[in-house]
Amino acid sequence: MFSSLLKRGAIAATLLASALTLSGCGYNQFQSLDEQVNAGWSEVLNQYQRRADLIPNIVNTVKGEANFEQETLTKVVEARAKATSIQVTPELANDPEAMKKFQAAQGEVSSALSRLMMITENYPNLKANQGFQDLRVQLEGTENRITVARNRYIKTVTEYNTHARSFPNNLTAMVMGYKVKPNFTVENEAAIKVAPTVSFDKPAGK
Repeated sequence: MFSSLLKRGAIAATLLASALTLSGCGYNQFQSLDEQVNAGWSEVLNQYQRRADLIPNIVNTVKGEANFEQETLTKVVEARAKATSIQVTPELANDPEAMKKFQAAQGEVSSALSRLMMITENYPNLKANQGFQDLRVQLEGTENRITVARNRYIKTVTEYNTHARSFPNNLTAMVMGYKVKPNFTVENEAAIKVAPTVSFDKPAGK
C-alpha cells in the first residue's frame, strides 16, 4: 500500500512538473485570454446598463399618451428593476447559476421592451412624437450594441474554454485553477434578439 501511495505521488509530481515546465503549457495564453474575457464581459455589462438607463425616459414619454396600456408599462418597469437588482460582481461571470439568472432577467427586459414597442404602433401621437422616435432609435442602437458585445463575449469565452480543455493546457488549468467559464445560452440568444426587430416606420406625411 505504501508503494502504491508513493507511485501515485510520483505521478502527481510528474504531472505538476510537466504543467509548470513544459514549453507551450499555455500559462501565458491563459492570462491573455482571461483578460479578453473580462474585457468582453465589462462591455456586455456596459451595454446592458446603457439600455437600463434608457428605459425610464421611454416609460415617462409613453406615460404621457392617454389611455396607454399601464400593464405593459408596469412589466417593463418590473423587468428593469429585477435585472438591475442583480448584484454584478466579477465572480458572476464564472458562476453558471448566477449567469443563468442574469441572462433570464435580461431576457425578460428584452421581451417587455419588445411588447411595449409593438403596442406603441397603435398610438399615432407617439409615432409622431420626435422625442419618442429619438428614444426608439437610441434603443435600437443599444440593442445592436448588446448583440455585438454579446457575440464578442461568446467568442472570447469559447476560445478560453477550448484552450482550457486542450492538452497540455488542461494540466496547467488543473494546477492553476483555471476553470471552464459559463457562456450565453442558445435560449437566451433567441430571447434577446426579439427587441431589435421593432418597426421604425416614419409617421405619415413625413
